[in-house]
Amino acid sequence: MKIRKFKRADIDQIVTLFYETVHTVCANDYSRAQLEAWAPDDETDSRIATWQESLCQHYAYVAESERTIVGFGDMTVGGYLDRLYVHKDYQRQGIASALLKTLEGEARRLHLPEIRTDASITAKPFFERHGYQLVQSQSVVRRGVTLVNFKLVKTIT
Repeated sequence: MKIRKFKRADIDQIVTLFYETVHTVCANDYSRAQLEAWAPDDETDSRIATWQESLCQHYAYVAESERTIVGFGDMTVGGYLDRLYVHKDYQRQGIASALLKTLEGEARRLHLPEIRTDASITAKPFFERHGYQLVQSQSVVRRGVTLVNFKLVKTIT
């Protein structure tokens, strides 16, 4: 596996990875209605367009294994970790940790004081293991459905 910068040509694999990962990996923590609100199938085309632009503007990286994208993550110039997802078939192999380490390295290079993120119920323990502290739990309404997630922060030294 190698970590490299995001390229525009990656977007289709990334959007598919996101949808499949949310609907598989997060299924123990969220209801079917919540998963559909979080990652609806009918937003694929709009997600491709909007994510491609935001990923080009952010510090965005992909983890690749044999030409398959197995994970991706991105962070804004201000230190907001926007997305961090690992392919449903490549969980618990250190991919998210490697992507996080890369993004945290960018934050250090930029002399950012902290990284902030909004983590799902599923992702919260991962971030806490990596030194992120809970700021607050929050409820987000998407398509009329309430989802719980957590605002977390990590001081960058």
